[in-house]
Amino acid sequence: MMIQRRLFQSIQQQLFKGKAILLLGPRQVGKTTLIRELLKGKEHLFLDGDDPAIRELLKQINTAKLKNVIGKNTIVYIDEAQRIEGIGLTLKIITDQFKHVQLLVSGSSALEINNQTQEPLTGRKFEYHLYPISWGEFEESVGYIEASQQLESRLIFGMYPEVINSDAAFYQVLKELATSYLYKDVLTLTGIRKPEILEKLLRALALQVGSEVSYNELANLLQIDKATVAKYIDILEKSYIIFQLNSFSRNLRNEIKNNRKIYFYDNGIRNMIINNLNPLELRNDKGALWENFLIAERIKVQAYQHLYANNYFWRTVYQQEIDFVEELNGAIEAYEFKWKRTGKEKIPLSFLEKYDAKGSVIDIENFRDFLNG
Repeated sequence: MMIQRRLFQSIQQQLFKGKAILLLGPRQVGKTTLIRELLKGKEHLFLDGDDPAIRELLKQINTAKLKNVIGKNTIVYIDEAQRIEGIGLTLKIITDQFKHVQLLVSGSSALEINNQTQEPLTGRKFEYHLYPISWGEFEESVGYIEASQQLESRLIFGMYPEVINSDAAFYQVLKELATSYLYKDVLTLTGIRKPEILEKLLRALALQVGSEVSYNELANLLQIDKATVAKYIDILEKSYIIFQLNSFSRNLRNEIKNNRKIYFYDNGIRNMIINNLNPLELRNDKGALWENFLIAERIKVQAYQHLYANNYFWRTVYQQEIDFVEELNGAIEAYEFKWKRTGKEKIPLSFLEKYDAKGSVIDIENFRDFLNG
């Protein structure tokens, strides 16, 4: 099943505008498929960073050699660019010296590719982030009824294209994706030599989804220092496995100021890490799964609709809580997530009044409104 991606038109509109187009995101979310769809019927040069010969060809290349490589092509597509040594300067040369060439670049590690391209491509690029299939993309593809029927499955198995299309093979697909995350990108590209610590850290984070995370507690659990915990979490963020929400604190004395929560970009990966793909009715983490799903989906909405928002959670020392706080264009909205509401859920009035904020409870009846921007 081919699912139309929301970024397709956004990227298409930026072709031949004089800048390189960077498409970042984890492996297997459809970056190559999206770009190939954009280039369908167009002559182009494809350079695969996973190919050792291509890596050697492009390593520390000069303008004269690039001219021979590019030839008469007006479109150059470099895939898995983070694997090519010195790729930042190579991309800069193409962008500066070959004005007639549209350069498209995809990569699966923000850690590596941004380190190499941030300075060389300043002012020379349009950067996009592609994530697993969004709920909006999924529903547009399969229709309202089928999407509704699959909601519980998507909370368990996640939104990766191959998982959605795998039918009965989802377990093996998820296992391969999780292994690829842990070893192919994170370990290989960062030089981490103790994968067992990374595995334990990921499992600990997966079990704490929806709860506040303490670096000190994680350090004690894993018997490593706090700085190493922070380093590993930063790597996992830049490899598109997890993301953080910091606590919202502006004025109220009793607000928790320095805590954080950590979520996974995909529920399926999270569930595979803890090896629990049981159906929803047999789980005691239903609330955490729903919260993780909604926040990850909202992140996709923000990215694809170019909503430059700040995201937080909120809690006070008196245990007042808000699951998700979004600050967008100076306006603040507070959201509480419930799979099925009981009628007792309320957004703390002290927060709404202090910050002139709007508040909503999001459940299975109205979650589409939250995910439509």
